[in-house]
Amino acid sequence: MQTQSKFRLLVVRLGAMGDILHALPAVTALRKAHPSWVIDWVIEPRWRALLSAPQASARDATLQPIVDRLHFASTKDWRRKPLSSGTLQQIRQLRSGLREGHYDVVLDLQGSIRSAILGRMAGARRRIGEAEPRERPAHWFFTERVATRGAHVIEQDVELASAIAGDALEPVQPILPVDPDAEAWAESLLGPSSQPIVLINPGAGWGAKRWPPARYGLVARSLALRGLRILVNAGPGEVALAGEIVQHSGGMASVLAPSLEQLIAVTRRVALVIAGDTGPLHLACALGKPVVGIYGPTDPSRNGPFGSPLRVLRHPESRRDHSRHDAPEAGLLTIQPEDVLRAANELLYPEASA
Repeated sequence: MQTQSKFRLLVVRLGAMGDILHALPAVTALRKAHPSWVIDWVIEPRWRALLSAPQASARDATLQPIVDRLHFASTKDWRRKPLSSGTLQQIRQLRSGLREGHYDVVLDLQGSIRSAILGRMAGARRRIGEAEPRERPAHWFFTERVATRGAHVIEQDVELASAIAGDALEPVQPILPVDPDAEAWAESLLGPSSQPIVLINPGAGWGAKRWPPARYGLVARSLALRGLRILVNAGPGEVALAGEIVQHSGGMASVLAPSLEQLIAVTRRVALVIAGDTGPLHLACALGKPVVGIYGPTDPSRNGPFGSPLRVLRHPESRRDHSRHDAPEAGLLTIQPEDVLRAANELLYPEASA
């Protein structure tokens, strides 16, 4: 076991939302096992609310529960203007900040070429990653390659984290920051009512993963008629999609367009989340909320709901396909509103379903 009191670890997981949430159980397990360690993280700026509330300037038990320091890598912006003076300056600043960290180990939980390059920039003697990373050439940047055996990406990340100090870690419930302003906003929005809230998230990374909005609308209407309050989360560029669901619900749902901090605060207060394979579904799992996952071209055994009360709906003939088609996958379309409602009832009223 590692006994060094100020052992310094750098985690590299840039994005996206669901992927960072999948990495959190492993890093939370490390924080619990080694509270004296310095744990820093390289992340895309847009996802900082998953690790640190904006008010946090140093590690705080509430505002910044897992990490000591965040390093920001705006890699998406850099790709658009790779040779601009602004991009080059930001990369130099990042490299300087990483070198100042004097890290003992870099833990690459992304497995891409860009994450591996950023990890190498830190100058750590040990760089740990998967033996078979998502982008195969990335493994040449690792000094230690771990052959993972877990089916789910959360289990795989825990295996990687266990290799740092020889721990036998297990996935643990992640700890997310508590942003006071966002919590106050959610309290004001939702009020003191005891009416259970269901959060629907219809968006997804590409069309093949998106269940039809008309079907979400029927689910929303049915649940609202049973006395539940229905919110439809609209991510960036999804307000029209959320509005379409409200229309199909007969106006019995409401559109919610929160910031990420606000989405975390609202999700803490809901009774159930219904969504496809998308970040807000994994956020609900990270917060221990019951979820109904509607899956098509992505494999829930690898990146489905994990660790919370759950029901996953997926046609047995659906196959894993990340080719980003626009039209909903054929197997996804076999899932009917009554299937989702049955799963929702089992989670909302477990005594009646027993």
